[in-house]
Amino acid sequence: MKHPWYLYAILLRPAQIESNLQRIRDVGLVENTPNLWQIALGVLRMWHRIAARPESIGLAHDGTTRRSWRARLLKIRPLRFPFVLWEGSVVPGDLSGLGSSADRLITHMLGTYHDGLQFAYDYQILEAYQGAPAKLLKLAREVVDHPGTPRSRWLRDLVIFDGYHERLIDWVSRAELHGAELPPEQVDDPDISFHAYLDWCARQPETLAATWSAYRAGRFNLPQGVQPRAEDTAAPAAA
Repeated sequence: MKHPWYLYAILLRPAQIESNLQRIRDVGLVENTPNLWQIALGVLRMWHRIAARPESIGLAHDGTTRRSWRARLLKIRPLRFPFVLWEGSVVPGDLSGLGSSADRLITHMLGTYHDGLQFAYDYQILEAYQGAPAKLLKLAREVVDHPGTPRSRWLRDLVIFDGYHERLIDWVSRAELHGAELPPEQVDDPDISFHAYLDWCARQPETLAATWSAYRAGRFNLPQGVQPRAEDTAAPAAA
């Protein structure tokens, strides 16, 4: 195997992720890109988020459910899951988004509800693919401009809540003109920003051995990542 076995166990497709990381380096999307082990830690962090903070993933507590019987039925997560798998709008093994193609990410954004500005994460990945943001915008507009077609009705019911595609169009339109802007409190949130996710990963230990050492020293946990040592944060001695 080209990569250690544990990277296949966590990332499933490390070669694809490595290729997409190289694409991100080539276009200069961010200043520093993490290695595969650091991405694996980011994936484990996302698994922890799913287990410990499921309310942070696409629940729309203040959303208005569409009145169609299909949307009301699909609001029940266990019932919705096989349909989003069939549509290809979720890829359970790709929690970083780096294992997917641009077309798969677009399918995900059109057919999976994102709370607030959480679709900014996927949009920032699409920025590494020439023409992908414009394609996303075109397809989202087709859903809104032709609401009576079977395809549009299906995608609207699949995301369950009214107004999702309109909100997506509004934000992506502004992002195309002014960049993927986020409120100050969300710019550094790895749950919202792909750039912040990569930054979080890049700050983590670079190897499994280094991660284990940091964990044994009480300096690493999945929600927060590696913590600085006391000597790194101590105030400089007076001259």
